[in-house]
Amino acid sequence: MAIILDADVLIGEERGTFDLRGWLSTQIEEEFELAAITVAELLHGLERATGAHRKKRREYIDGALSSFRVVPYTARTAEFHARVWADLESRGKMIGYHDLIVAATALERGNPVATFNSRHFSAVKGLKVIQPR
Repeated sequence: MAIILDADVLIGEERGTFDLRGWLSTQIEEEFELAAITVAELLHGLERATGAHRKKRREYIDGALSSFRVVPYTARTAEFHARVWADLESRGKMIGYHDLIVAATALERGNPVATFNSRHFSAVKGLKVIQPR
């Protein structure tokens, strides 16, 4: 089992508002992974960056990708995604589309999600949510 890191946790580290490495060091028995959609979210930020900030962001993303296993979006992930999407929609508790995919990835693997957006993720039935500190 591994903890799926949401994009906001990585972005917090990149911006200097969260000590991800410090938090990871307190989770010594855990493994960590990224959903493929999280990589897209990070790369979207890279595509929008310019100048020196773009170079710094590229280095950060490359470091993250070399540090964490990326979990692909598969047909099985799509089944979980559709189930979560339909459930949240029927209950009037929709969350962001990327968060749906992160949640589906975590549920498929039986993993929790580490995020600062616990309000959204806690709406997903059966998903364990961790708010890093």
